[in-house]
Amino acid sequence: CKPFDAERKGISLGEACGIILMTNEREEGVFAEYIAGASSNDANHISGPSRTGEGLVRAVTKTLERAGMDKSEIDFVSAHGTATIYNDEMEAIAFNRLGLEQTPLNSLKGYFGHTLGAAGIIELLSCMISMEKNTLIKSLGYQQCGTTQTLAIVEENSEKELTTILKTASGFGGGNASLILKKVQ
Repeated sequence: CKPFDAERKGISLGEACGIILMTNEREEGVFAEYIAGASSNDANHISGPSRTGEGLVRAVTKTLERAGMDKSEIDFVSAHGTATIYNDEMEAIAFNRLGLEQTPLNSLKGYFGHTLGAAGIIELLSCMISMEKNTLIKSLGYQQCGTTQTLAIVEENSEKELTTILKTASGFGGGNASLILKKVQ
């Protein structure tokens, strides 16, 4: 599985589960807070995303509006990145339409495959660890751009102050979702 890479051949399935406890209480050890989220369904096809990225653009735009934030405040994007031709291309188009093409971005599916219903939660947990450790995790398997639109794919693990993270997910039937996490100062 090589998300966004020119030599990608599609998804690898994986298995996982995860849980995040959300609370309104400020507790010791809490380092991230949920700021806002949104979803959108482009109803393009049962298993293929919109070719224009419209559903993902709407979800991220609504998330930024709800958060009262500008795209320039996003330090990092954790993309869905399935390593399929249509999904990777749709995301590249959407992130360019959103003006996020220079924001560091990765997909974690090269590490543990596409875990279907668990993908969003385990990737969000990974985002939280990245934020806590101020570390960008490389997109495993990525070597050369395989989409028509370029993105700032994280190619090496590196240190970076991460205050605000955008997590996106795109699923069957045209479902798209995004949320913003922010480090508790």
